Amino acid sequence: MSTPVQAPAGQQPADSAGRRAIWLAIAALAMTFMLPLAGLVMALFALMAGVRAVPLLKGEGKPTGVAFGGIIVSSIALFLSTAATAMQVYLMDEYSAYQECMKGAGTVSSQGECFAEFRQSAERKLPPDVLEMLGTVQP
Repeated sequence: MSTPVQAPAGQQPADSAGRRAIWLAIAALAMTFMLPLAGLVMALFALMAGVRAVPLLKGEGKPTGVAFGGIIVSSIALFLSTAATAMQVYLMDEYSAYQECMKGAGTVSSQGECFAEFRQSAERKLPPDVLEMLGTVQP
C-alpha cells in the first residue's frame, strides 16, 4: 500500500487556490459596500491570491478561469473601495459635523435637518459632475 503524496509545506493545491481567489474577491466586493477600508484591504488580498493561483493552475494544466475571475472581481472591488475610502477621507470634516449634529438631534425632523446640512456642505465641497454621478443633484 502506498502513502498519498502531499504537497510540500507552504504550497497549496491548485484547485483550492483558484476557489480561494474567487471567494476572497466576492467577500472583498461585499465588504466594499459595508466598510470600504476593509474592502480595500480584502481586495488586495484577493488580488494577490488570484495572481498566485494562475501559475499554480497553469502548472497543473487546469483551467485558470476561476483565478482570472477572482482577479477581475477583486480589481473591481479594489477600484470601488479605493473611491469610497477616498470620498470618506475627503468628506471627513463634514461627516464629523453630521455625527455631532445627530448626537443632539432628539426628533426625526431635527435628524432630517442634520442630513440636509450634511448634504449642503458636501455639495459645496464636491464638484457638480461628481454630484451628478452620485445622483444627488436633481435635474
